[in-house]
Amino acid sequence: MFSLLQYGKEIIQVWWWEELKVYTVVLLQMIIWSGYTFIEWLSKHDHPLYNVIMFIIFFYLAIIIGNYIMKSAKKTFLVTLISLAIYASFHLTMSIFIV
Repeated sequence: MFSLLQYGKEIIQVWWWEELKVYTVVLLQMIIWSGYTFIEWLSKHDHPLYNVIMFIIFFYLAIIIGNYIMKSAKKTFLVTLISLAIYASFHLTMSIFIV
């Protein structure tokens, strides 16, 4: 019984640690997306191709930082897409209501 309880406790600790990694990556990526929005605002008169290249660079940076923390390429890519969707929806909502 004791070994089973100890094993269950380890599973809970591993699960909690993985959730914390995801939360940390999402927060860092929100900072990255905010930085992208700020840089895009500063370069609003640039050619649209430069904005696309800049987005690719920030996306790559978000994946590299996320993969450094999570150590899983699939999870990192999924979390990056989710954080980008959350930030994009927040950004669009704010642009609609704050004109």
